[in-house]
Amino acid sequence: MGLLTGKTAIVTGAARGIGKAIALKFAAEGANIAFTDLVIDENGQNTEKEIAAYGVKVKGYASNAASFEDTAKVVEEIHKDFGRIDILVNNAGITRDGLMMRMSEQQWDMVINVNLNFIHACTPIMMRQKQGSIINMASVVGVHGNAGQCNYSASKAGMIGLAKSIAQELGSRGIRANAIAPGFIITEMTAKLSDEVKAEWNKRIPLRRGGTPEDVANIALFLASDMSSYVSGQVIQVDGGMNM
Repeated sequence: MGLLTGKTAIVTGAARGIGKAIALKFAAEGANIAFTDLVIDENGQNTEKEIAAYGVKVKGYASNAASFEDTAKVVEEIHKDFGRIDILVNNAGITRDGLMMRMSEQQWDMVINVNLNFIHACTPIMMRQKQGSIINMASVVGVHGNAGQCNYSASKAGMIGLAKSIAQELGSRGIRANAIAPGFIITEMTAKLSDEVKAEWNKRIPLRRGGTPEDVANIALFLASDMSSYVSGQVIQVDGGMNM
């Protein structure tokens, strides 16, 4: 359909999982793709090849999303390589679960620090362009909370608040900001959970299945495209009807 033809998108943490699905979906709709991951290893190189097969410009960049300086340098490099930045998908994230009373400072800081730097680096470029769509990958635990994930919940709730605040600050400059809050999505991260935990999750989901990365990518496409030109400051839960 070419919903994103001529646009350039940055998708963070896109070597695999949800980020990769979003990057491929965007490429299929004509977007040029700059994607990041902590390292561009074999997974990243394979992702680059899969995206290139759609005939769009693509490049993977090694980036530590938790580093303010590193993020700024990578965004500058991307802007130089692609000439513009129309879409930012803040997808990179990690988990370091544990009860709050036993959580170390390192566990807290590692999770909180990821995800907040790319917006700071990209918004000046979008402001000069007078357009842009920012999509923060939050989580249902950022909306409802979850025992044993205080750091992750705080990080994802921060992503929601950040999207709402950016929407208010930069709406007059033509910049939209929204958040997606996935529920139980079948990825490498969730695959590590025990069968008992997975079964318990499925019982709590009215659609009785875990979501797929493509389910999330479809919503990201909507928010990135002009179909959502009057949608900003919103949180869309992709969770199969789950009410935590």
